[in-house]
Amino acid sequence: MLESYLSLKPEYEIIPMDADDCRAVSALHGERFARPWGDGEFYSLLTQSNVFGFVARQTNAFLKKPLPGFVLAREVAGEAEILTIAVQAKVGRSGLGWRLMQAAMREAKLRGGESIFLEVDGGNVAALGLYRKLGFDQVGERRGYYKDVNGAVSTALVMKRVLR
Repeated sequence: MLESYLSLKPEYEIIPMDADDCRAVSALHGERFARPWGDGEFYSLLTQSNVFGFVARQTNAFLKKPLPGFVLAREVAGEAEILTIAVQAKVGRSGLGWRLMQAAMREAKLRGGESIFLEVDGGNVAALGLYRKLGFDQVGERRGYYKDVNGAVSTALVMKRVLR
């Protein structure tokens, strides 16, 4: 019986992000990005009326676990933008990023978004694969945009998807 609990596949719900999530979102962002955003930065964004986000919560965990994923986006005058998205490394390629992106795209469309943009490091193969499967196309690039912890720079690819 104990073995079945230990091997239980995680189940997640995707729910709207609120101000109480900012500390956990910031912690996960810090694990996944070279230039982490503080919880105050997330709070400042999230309290803007045109900004929205979603968090993933594991529904079948017995103990409280760190936040497995989130997405933060905004919509203005028919254009939406993914501001940032992160999924814990240990749950990567589980479909959680897909579900978070779907939630953000649905909300952007409900708010009047006709297209949605994002920027991604050109070397992030997993993210590029996800975005292409979601129907995003590259529409531009910003050379030397990202800098990692060692000072190496990389190109940001600008991607777009039509929502309507």
